[in-house]
Amino acid sequence: MNTFLQSVPFAVVLLIIGFAFLVKGADAFVEGSSSIAKHFHVPSLIIGMTIVAMGTSLPETAVSVTASIAGSNALAVSNAVGSNIFNLMVVIGVCAVLTPVAVQKSSLKIDIPFSIVCALLLLVLGHDRMMLTRVNGLILIVLFAFFILYMIRSAQHSMNNEDSEFAAEAADMKVMSVPKSLIFIVIGIAGITLGSDWVVDGAKTIASAFGISENLIGLTIVAFGTSLPELMTSIVAARKNEVDMALGNAVGSNIFNILMVLGIASALSPIAFIQENIIDIIILVGFSFIVWLMAWTKHRLDKIEGLAMILLYAGYVVYICIR
Repeated sequence: MNTFLQSVPFAVVLLIIGFAFLVKGADAFVEGSSSIAKHFHVPSLIIGMTIVAMGTSLPETAVSVTASIAGSNALAVSNAVGSNIFNLMVVIGVCAVLTPVAVQKSSLKIDIPFSIVCALLLLVLGHDRMMLTRVNGLILIVLFAFFILYMIRSAQHSMNNEDSEFAAEAADMKVMSVPKSLIFIVIGIAGITLGSDWVVDGAKTIASAFGISENLIGLTIVAFGTSLPELMTSIVAARKNEVDMALGNAVGSNIFNILMVLGIASALSPIAFIQENIIDIIILVGFSFIVWLMAWTKHRLDKIEGLAMILLYAGYVVYICIR
């Protein structure tokens, strides 16, 4: 029995179930928390820019925190960085292939540059001692708090509501009774906790069985699993020609992954860096600059740019597999 529990087939099943629990747990937590907030008459704008927006990064947060506490430092970092690269190059790339992706001015002038600054900050902090300390984590969390305040202020003063998608999603959520809301929150927390444990355990088992690094597993399988909901949502939106916010949402999610995910994870337990983490962050910065330049040319991303982004990601995957 113990042999089966440590086998690759069981690890794969554990990984898949873990991803499902993470996603559904995050959804339940967001629904319950948003409903409670509405009972206290918290505006939809605030709910959308905090609970709903952060909910998209809950799976990455749970996995990185669990991995950090378990001592799987490479997995904690590669999960967040890998998700960022996947969101930027594949999620947006696929959208652009299916239908042109319009780029808002706020994304060009603020969001993408700030995401690059966040990645560079992570690079500097991680390279300093080859570790994210608790103090580094607190710095990232403080920056995250300021970013949330900026998002709320920006949405409040936006004349064309281009930043209010999360608020609209929050407004559409139904208000449940307080007991039912609390049950949703508890179920959500349980799903996130169990899911993150199973994803980390499954990833470690697969890495050990095939003699590959946890860093590679985190950059590929785990990053793909935690970003899969965004990919599926974007494909559905692209088919409906509703991708105006796609790039802004992906970049916002990437900022969350660095400031919130790695901030919380390192504040709870310091995360040691390896050389590959530094290289991957440099690649993330490079990809961000490339997408930024592509977006500046015509203020949109079309099929050619989308294919180029997907091919660049494919090349990156080949590189990390052979390095």
